Amino acid sequence: MAHLNMFAFGIYPYIAIAIMVIGSWIRYDREQYTWKTSSSQLLEKKQLRLGSIPFHIGILGIFLGHFFGLLMPKEIWHLLGITAQMKQMIAVGAGGLFGLICFFGLTVLIKRRLGNPRIRATSNTMDIVILLLLYAQLILGLLSITVSLGHMDGAEMLKLMAWAQNTVTFNSTAAVEAISNVHWIFKMHVFLGMTLFVVFPFSRLVHMLSVPVQYMRRQHQIVRQRFVR
Repeated sequence: MAHLNMFAFGIYPYIAIAIMVIGSWIRYDREQYTWKTSSSQLLEKKQLRLGSIPFHIGILGIFLGHFFGLLMPKEIWHLLGITAQMKQMIAVGAGGLFGLICFFGLTVLIKRRLGNPRIRATSNTMDIVILLLLYAQLILGLLSITVSLGHMDGAEMLKLMAWAQNTVTFNSTAAVEAISNVHWIFKMHVFLGMTLFVVFPFSRLVHMLSVPVQYMRRQHQIVRQRFVR
């Protein structure tokens, strides 16, 4: 078990991040035409709007919550007057809210992707795989809230914070030691999260790395009405 924990939580995160960075770089360099979401809006709009908006709101809230919740040192939280117990309550409340919002949106998008024959016909295998992986990850995250309710002292959360912070500082031994005794749902959630990094450069998720800042500084387009004689 010790060797498994070392690979899954001490080595695999670096493999996953390396694949994400290098794979995304190669794809952008060689296949820029594929660097897009391949929107299916022209095929169907109503369900897309119904699912896409809550999905993106939920996923953005979840991402920011994980980023600041895991990587911000506990000393800063204490300076802000937020104890581990208070942070745990915030994580459960905000995580549950944004998780349910995202769950609703993603459910609609999956139903649309698999249930609409026209959209299913234009979908490739990775389009479906990435949606199902996100769905599984989201379900694990929601299930982890039920476990967190039994640890409102914040002890499990502090272990996950220690894992994340030691991972980014390349202290894999301390990272594995911190996460080795947490609940298996948290471990599955972390491992699947790393797996999403692995498939990232091979999916439509790469559009997350592109911010259309050029639209803010480009010249306005002049559109003249066409007169028909």
